[in-house]
Amino acid sequence: MRKKEHFAITTLKQAKRVIKLVIGFTILLIGGAMLLLPGPGVLIIVLGLALLGTEFVWAKNLMKRFKDGADNIKNFVFNNSRKNN
Repeated sequence: MRKKEHFAITTLKQAKRVIKLVIGFTILLIGGAMLLLPGPGVLIIVLGLALLGTEFVWAKNLMKRFKDGADNIKNFVFNNSRKNN
């Protein structure tokens, strides 16, 4: 009975991981399309990366690069606006 329970738990975990993978990549593709079409493309891409980042290290690293880039842009904008005032 233990082997069947272990198999069921392992299969369920794998199924959840596949579902996250499919949904995450679908969200990324929609975000990519929204870069060309009307809509919040970058926001949707970040959401897709956040979902994929729960399962994959590469997505977590890419998400960190997005956050670092956003911080650099924010610092650049706020530092330049203070110099102009």
